[in-house]
Amino acid sequence: MASHLAQRALVRIAPLDPGEDAAGFLQGLVTNDVKGPLPCYAGLLTPQGKHLFDFLVWADGADILLDCEAAEAEALIKRLMVYRLRRRLGITREERLGVHWSPEPHPGAVPDPRLAALGWRWLGPPSGASADAAWHAHRLAHGVPEGRAEMGDILWLETNAAELNGVSFTKGCYVGQENTARMNWRQKVNRRLVVVPLAASDPTRRKAAWPELGLAIDHLKVETLDPASLPAWQRAALIRAGSPPA
Repeated sequence: MASHLAQRALVRIAPLDPGEDAAGFLQGLVTNDVKGPLPCYAGLLTPQGKHLFDFLVWADGADILLDCEAAEAEALIKRLMVYRLRRRLGITREERLGVHWSPEPHPGAVPDPRLAALGWRWLGPPSGASADAAWHAHRLAHGVPEGRAEMGDILWLETNAAELNGVSFTKGCYVGQENTARMNWRQKVNRRLVVVPLAASDPTRRKAAWPELGLAIDHLKVETLDPASLPAWQRAALIRAGSPPA
């Protein structure tokens, strides 16, 4: 079956000097611990803690690969260049590899670090028929948004990043960490991205619509959500958030 995600791209961060550390460079920028097990899900935020880019982080020897939206790859590179300063790191688009996905286990693949139900992912030559449509439908069926069109510039925790393993609250500083940590400490995530039937979507709160699937992504107040209508992973998170403190 088709596996290549043509709408995804890879950005390579490579040390150009033996003393450089690609993971160390990224560690102070992104929301998750890239010195722990990889791949992991992470975001690069504004200083206010709002979403700019989201991606999966892979290791390739001493290099780091960012599995990101193809349409946003050049913008991501430019943003990382701003933070690179005088560090001896190459930050380029990787054309020799592509991102592959299957809903079923595949040799050499790993479970999606956001949610096991999303399926299996691996890197390999960018060949074969596109699986983008199947991946898009599968992902939305499990209630998981991704990318600029669906997540916009909202606060990182409002994208369900904590529930999808996209943030570490123990690794230390990164861009946007202060506001993100404060929201978590105070349990003040007032809105959430939610995949809803298009017919039930609120146009004033809509981030994206996919008429071919009959679905939309709305940015809704938590108190308006019906837990019964949510996927299990999101329902469990809201129930925990609404429980009285121990």
